[in-house]
This record gives sequence, structure tokens and C-alpha cells, in this order.
Amino acid sequence: MAVTLGPNQYGKAEVRLVTVRREGAVHHLKDLTVSTALRGELSATHLTGDNAGVLATDTQKNTVYAFAKEAPVGEIEDFGLRLARHFVATQPNINGARILIDEHGWNRIAVDGKPHDHAFSRAGDERRTTAVTVQNDRAWIVSGIDGLVLLKSTGSEFHGYPRDRYTTLAETNDRILATAVTARWRYTGDGIDWGKSHREIRDVLLETFATKHSLSLQQTLYAMGEAVLLARPEVCEVRLSLPNKHHFLVDLSPFGLTNENEVFYAADRPYGLIEGTILRDDAEDPGPAWDLR
Repeated sequence: MAVTLGPNQYGKAEVRLVTVRREGAVHHLKDLTVSTALRGELSATHLTGDNAGVLATDTQKNTVYAFAKEAPVGEIEDFGLRLARHFVATQPNINGARILIDEHGWNRIAVDGKPHDHAFSRAGDERRTTAVTVQNDRAWIVSGIDGLVLLKSTGSEFHGYPRDRYTTLAETNDRILATAVTARWRYTGDGIDWGKSHREIRDVLLETFATKHSLSLQQTLYAMGEAVLLARPEVCEVRLSLPNKHHFLVDLSPFGLTNENEVFYAADRPYGLIEGTILRDDAEDPGPAWDLR
């Protein structure tokens, strides 16, 4: 029996990076979690323990911090590209790099109705994300959103599904629809106004969720992805993961009370998980763009 080494990579996971950019009295905060992974000719370290071609993960971590000092971090896509291209260009054994970045949002605290110069409050669990992959002289960028919690109290139905001996769920033509959006979209190139694109894609996702009368969360998922592709020519593929954050109507009849969609139990788990991909019919092959692990 022959045993061979398959695909492999290594890097530094979840480097925490906070930068403060000072413009006089006004400070600008960046709060990132950065993960690096390098790919290439690494058989020697696996098979014989020869580390001559292995850039230490501690060095990768230090590179993240040094790059944040040497130039403003800027948009996370650009920061990821700078890091990935640096590793590929400077390490003879490395021909590919993947950089994952989560950006954690902060809002300025309002004092007397005005944003404070240097005091912030955390924006919640929502994170802006990017996955930058560089292979030789090509780059692929997948950006997105994690933890975007949405809810609408009507405008959603669910009925017409198969029923069997195990079915207990009641059909409804008026329910709460709630989810925590994980959205990823693949760009068609680089040199894009990343910040503007992210803001406008986020707006499209929110507006579509709010206005689409939903007969299923699957229908809503497709409508959200389709709306992004129709509005943003720089995007060729959207992948969405939407957990159904169930809100069950509480039976108040034992207390002699009616419940006209007013009192709900918000279930923690289990939950439905709806996932799907929406893409242009002329989308270029994704290559390693989605190889995020």
C-alpha cells in the first residue's frame, strides 16, 4: 500500500489586531481578527521534519502587525491582498496564500448629541469578512457578512408542505421570520471600491429581506442573492446561510386567553438551516476562491 501526502497548508489562526489612527484629536479604530495560511512545496517538513522551507507561524503573526504599522490597514480586502502577495513573493517554497479577515464594528459614543472623538461602543455581533486567496500571480476575493440578525413580524407564510405521521407543525399564513445572515459573495476581480460595495450589498440584502413577501425562507434566500447580482455587476456569485430563528406562538388557551400573533416563544435550538448559492450563468470558474479551510 502506498501512502502519499495530500493537500496541506499551515498558518497563524485568529491574530487579534487593533489599530488606532490619529487625525489630531479624532481617532479612527480598526478591530480585526486575521488568519493566515500558506500553501506550496511543504513535503519535506511533513515527511522528514526539514523546516528549511517553513516560514514560522510566529513570523506570519509578526508580519500582520508590522504591515499594520507600515501603512494604514485601509479596507480589509486590500490588507489581505498585501499580506498574501507578500508571502507568495518572498518565500521560495510558497506559491499560495489565503488570508481570512473579520472586521469587528465599533460606533462612536454620542456625547451631547455629537460623536465623541475617541470613545466607542461595540456595534454588536455583526462582522464584515473577507477571504483573500493568492495563487502564483492570480487573486480571488470572497467578502461577506456574519451575524447580521434580521426579523420581520409579518409578511411571511409557511404552508403546503408534505405531512406524514411525524408532522406536528401547523401551517401558517402569518408568522415571524427571523434569521442571522451569513453571506459570502465572490468578486469578479480586484481594484474595487470595497467599502462602498460592501455597504451597498448590505443595503440590498436588508431591503430585500424586508420587502419580499416570503412563502419560505428558501424563497427569501434566493431573492436576496438574486437582488445582489442584479444590483452589483462586480459580484458573480452569492452564498447564503440562513438559520431559521424560530418564534413559536404560545398556547394561552389554558388561561382563557387568545393569542392573535402577539406572544411568542423564541426558540434557541434546534433550528432550521437554509443554505444556497446564487450565481451568474457566465460566472468564471471559482478556482480556489471558496477553499476557505
